[in-house]
Amino acid sequence: MPIQCITSMPQQLPNQEQETPLVFDASLLRNQTNLPTQFIWPEEEQACSNIPELDVPFIDLGGFLSGDPLAAMEASKLVGEACQKHGFFLVVNHGIEKKLISDAHGFMDGFFQLPLVEKQRAQRKAGEHCGYASSFTDYLCNTMGNDFEQFGEVYQKYCKAMSNLSLGIMELLGMSLGVGKGYFREFFEENSSIMRLNYYPPCQKPELTLGTGPHCDPTSLTILHQDQVGGLQVFVDNQWHSITPHFNAFVVNIGDTFMALSNGRYKSCLHRAVVNSETTRKSLAFFLCPLSDKVVTPPCELVDNYNPRIYPDFTWPMLLEFTQKHYRADIKTLEAFANWIQHKST
Repeated sequence: MPIQCITSMPQQLPNQEQETPLVFDASLLRNQTNLPTQFIWPEEEQACSNIPELDVPFIDLGGFLSGDPLAAMEASKLVGEACQKHGFFLVVNHGIEKKLISDAHGFMDGFFQLPLVEKQRAQRKAGEHCGYASSFTDYLCNTMGNDFEQFGEVYQKYCKAMSNLSLGIMELLGMSLGVGKGYFREFFEENSSIMRLNYYPPCQKPELTLGTGPHCDPTSLTILHQDQVGGLQVFVDNQWHSITPHFNAFVVNIGDTFMALSNGRYKSCLHRAVVNSETTRKSLAFFLCPLSDKVVTPPCELVDNYNPRIYPDFTWPMLLEFTQKHYRADIKTLEAFANWIQHKST
């Protein structure tokens, strides 16, 4: 299972011409009252307070993972209902060890508390969309030194656990769409996925900026673990909603690639991360992606006279290139991507 790792700090303003590259040193910027202009978002996109909680179901995977068919049916029903509304749900009794989750958060603390010059050794190269590919352990030892061997082993183990969990969720998605639990599991059995460590230090003017701007995930499935600080917001029914952190739960959401696989039946929803002035926020994000040679096309059961094809066939590298080089991922990504593919073929 190829894994790509990204270490992430707060986002600069999108679609802007950078006057000079800004070096983000959290140890300095977290105390500044004058926010660099690169991090100030347009007023209409800035964070708002006192937003409602998003109605997301808690999906108990205990019975499903133990092989109970009735529990599997109930879980798939709840998953399907959530994915038709907004594509977000929480999973509990997922079988992931608490110690592994705690270790993943702990090693992230250790990395981001390093001096800036040390962290920059793992900085992504120009033209690359991530810090590294393949084995966590090999990469970190080669880039950061042998002291990071255990760091790499923890995230290698975490990603393997997330991949296994995502395949189980794919079974539920297949059942909920009526194509059988094996269809999407087989499609993603071998996958090329991304692990992201998100670190959002305090900001003295949180109302002016965002940790991560509004976007839809171009990937297939996201499994997110939040710390207890909170900051995830989802745009549903023309309003932002929050999702409260729960240590024993993972937040799962549908990405654009799976939206295309479902022929538009399941939603990839706009979301963002906000910051605060008091406490660092961290999250672990695992993004499930198909192998590069897999053709993203919906199963025939999801296409008929009443539900014609919405999106053209594509591969994950094509969509990744589009979102990295041509288009900021938003609620209209797939529509714009389809037009881009059509334009390229003419």
